[in-house]
Amino acid sequence: MPDRRPDKERIWIIGASDGIGAALAWAYARRGAQLILSARNEDRLEDLAAVLPCETAVVPVDVADRLSLSQAQATLQAMGPLDRVINMAALYDPGQVEVLDPAKAAQIVNVNLTGSLYVAQTALPLLRQGGQLALCGSVAGYFGLPQGQIYSATKAGVANLAESLRAELAGRVDVRLISPGFVDTRLTQKNAFAMPGLMTPEDAAEAITYQLDRNRFEVHFPRRLTLALKLLRALPYRLALPLTKRLVR
Repeated sequence: MPDRRPDKERIWIIGASDGIGAALAWAYARRGAQLILSARNEDRLEDLAAVLPCETAVVPVDVADRLSLSQAQATLQAMGPLDRVINMAALYDPGQVEVLDPAKAAQIVNVNLTGSLYVAQTALPLLRQGGQLALCGSVAGYFGLPQGQIYSATKAGVANLAESLRAELAGRVDVRLISPGFVDTRLTQKNAFAMPGLMTPEDAAEAITYQLDRNRFEVHFPRRLTLALKLLRALPYRLALPLTKRLVR
């Protein structure tokens, strides 16, 4: 696929109320895109739309609610075909397995994994031929890491989902997987440990916009972290598991 033209793209960003999603809205706005911003918090979306230097529409949505996405789909169909759909919506609640709240764990599954499926189903009739669907995984999905628990499991599932969609929709939709490392957002601020390679949302958005314009299936950054974790994933369990065990201590 040739490099994509950034001018006058129509882009739907889900999870745009803060963090990486909001930074992506700024990045694409500066490129002159037409944006549709979605998240559960309509007030934050309206505040962001009011200051962005581009044509912007706000469509509140809850990715865990299929009806909510169906309503959004009906609204977006009236706006014309989309060039990109980027789903950054996610929940995160770190902790060891014995203290995890089962209800919260179920909510994380519904938002991160089931929500990604719902977004894909919603996006297909909205995207132009050859349009781009980007789902957000995480480097936490590369390997089961201590205290990642449900979050890591859902992100591994998102990666698997994106891989299957990439094959299933080849020639129709350009499916991509976004795998960020540690980015300074309200989610990672829950972490009680030093985060290697911590990035700002703005730097993360720059990496995402740059790599989504290229041909590689996976967008991953920072590479000094992601490549190390990819190596861990490639090791046999007899070598990889003792290494991850050390992280518990």
